[in-house]
Amino acid sequence: MLPDSCDVVVVGAGNAAMCAALAAQEQGAKPIVLERATEDESGGNTRFTAGAIRFAYDGVADLRELMPDLTEEEIARTDFGSYTEDQFFDDLARVTENRTNPDLAELLVKRSKSTMTWMRGKGFRFVPIYGRQAFKVDGRFKFWGGLTVEAWGGGPGLVEAHKSAAAKRDIPIFYETRALSLLHDDSGVHGVRARHRGVTREIRCKAVVLAAGGFESNPEWRTRYLGPGWDLAKVRGTRFNTGDGIRMALDAGASPCGNWSGCHAVGWDRNAPEFGDLAVGDGFQKHSYPWGIMINANGERFVDEGADFRNYTYAKYGAVILRQPGQFAWQIFDRKVTHILRDEYRIKQVTKVTANTLEELVARLDDVNAARALEHIRAYNAAVRTDIAFNPNVKDGRCTQGLAVPKSNWANTIDTPPFEAYAVTCGITFTFGGLRIDTGGQVIDTDGAPIPGLYAAGELVGGLFYFNYPGGTGLMSGSVFGRIAGTSAGLAVKR
Repeated sequence: MLPDSCDVVVVGAGNAAMCAALAAQEQGAKPIVLERATEDESGGNTRFTAGAIRFAYDGVADLRELMPDLTEEEIARTDFGSYTEDQFFDDLARVTENRTNPDLAELLVKRSKSTMTWMRGKGFRFVPIYGRQAFKVDGRFKFWGGLTVEAWGGGPGLVEAHKSAAAKRDIPIFYETRALSLLHDDSGVHGVRARHRGVTREIRCKAVVLAAGGFESNPEWRTRYLGPGWDLAKVRGTRFNTGDGIRMALDAGASPCGNWSGCHAVGWDRNAPEFGDLAVGDGFQKHSYPWGIMINANGERFVDEGADFRNYTYAKYGAVILRQPGQFAWQIFDRKVTHILRDEYRIKQVTKVTANTLEELVARLDDVNAARALEHIRAYNAAVRTDIAFNPNVKDGRCTQGLAVPKSNWANTIDTPPFEAYAVTCGITFTFGGLRIDTGGQVIDTDGAPIPGLYAAGELVGGLFYFNYPGGTGLMSGSVFGRIAGTSAGLAVKR
């Protein structure tokens, strides 16, 4: 049964929420966690992610602190490089077009490494992302794009690690418990009204941390805030992120903040289900597009597939695909690069065609103008600077010349059979608009004052991401601001 009272109520059970619960407990408070989903579906979007985490580090010595299992052989054959705070700041500012809140960005960047160390101290394990962030060139792996580490076991492994950490610290998680509204008055927030397995109850507490995700699983809100057509997008992750936490806070007077018309959206298998499938996880994504080209229903390329590393373009290209006729595209590759396609291209649940000639390939691309596609591919092939060497580990400058839609890097001709094509649509990950918080994770009201007893973290916080985001920053943001919000809530209990 739900308790009638506790110190801190954490709404949600994903990475941000669980970091908040651990941090509150660290301050001597007794938190409880309310999770809308069943235990099998718990963990929000964290369970669906691949587990990559972006943070600032100075070199391999920093990585060894987090990953003591790194062997001398792995270190010898790998260029881990470094990813400084300045690089993290620059990437975040660049991809958000300098809109990111500078105070939140500073917290995210400067506390990224220490938060990873804190998580390691709580029993979390991390490993290098060899399979997705490094290619072997001249016998040595080189990591690229500022992203080196993932949670052991990916998203599902991270969720299980959080559950284990909570159990060791006697932090209860109540599943099938949907938070409905906040208990609040002129003096602040004093609890939550929740429905636990069909029974509605009130829980009194000294602080509430909202970490229940954005509104990407709510098609009505998507259309209202993101715009027409967004009701047609697939949802990459959990079906439970319908904006409950945001709505509860707004009803209590919280200030909305951030890019409400923006979201993280990627290329996703065209025939994937409406919501994420735990059996497939992140496998419906299709992120090797920099090595090939993308063709729309008109048979035309529509985006610079090689504008930057995948980490800096994939979160915005889903929206570009959604704007194409029929809300889909085909990614096309030839034999020269199929061996470096990510593992997600090899799952059983994939919309794929193969052919031994270009004429045969375009004829098999469902709903595509085949004649125009063939013409477009041939024009693209003729425009590739084949005198520049292809190198997947760097922005190699291998480009096209004279095309209306250029390709800036990794421009490979499509001329070596067998050819492969994969149908993709838009898969929305999370929304960028949310609640305004201060640097202590406390929610701010519409008059600019902090709401006593109310804190927030994770994807329902606005102001950090605009238009786009650097890959792996979502889990890092959840960890940093979850820890901050939980610490503040725990300290509020002491006061």
